[in-house]
Amino acid sequence: MSITIGGEIEEPFEIPLTDLAGLTRVEQVSDLHCVTTWSATELHWSGYGFSEFWNALIAPRMPSETPIPSRLVFKGDDRYWSSLAIEDALSGDVLIADMLNGKPLDLDHGAPIRLVAPSHYGYKSVKHLAGIDFRSTFKGSGMLEHPRARVAFEERGRVLPGTVLRYLYRPSIGPIVKKLS
Repeated sequence: MSITIGGEIEEPFEIPLTDLAGLTRVEQVSDLHCVTTWSATELHWSGYGFSEFWNALIAPRMPSETPIPSRLVFKGDDRYWSSLAIEDALSGDVLIADMLNGKPLDLDHGAPIRLVAPSHYGYKSVKHLAGIDFRSTFKGSGMLEHPRARVAFEERGRVLPGTVLRYLYRPSIGPIVKKLS
């Protein structure tokens, strides 16, 4: 298994998941916030810091004379994808996680690896991570996806302010919880 690196770069390449073993394992306790206003708190993640992954396994393979596009599109094996600005992805709390609460990730939680970006709403934390594409402009997966989706700024969507969306999303919590049960 590997992570395919592509998009707006000259030569796509793959990073075998076995290469992650050469990185420093990181343990992190963080929350996952959904745009619909529910949160899963104090989740114990384990994996590899995305910034170290970037510095050790991606940056050395990028041509130094070519400007690096400003956005990353994270793609899952389930065909779900979301994007982050590179500066957000390189934040110290972003992980490529392979464990949750001391156990390897199961399929429901994104096995074998997933992106965890706790400062951003949960839809940015792509499960079943299989690819990363470089893009020079924002490419959202839906009309409501915000380019940054930072929890602290309630960046829930592009069209309406987060405080308005908070009230529009709230009625969906019951059906979501029922579906997850």
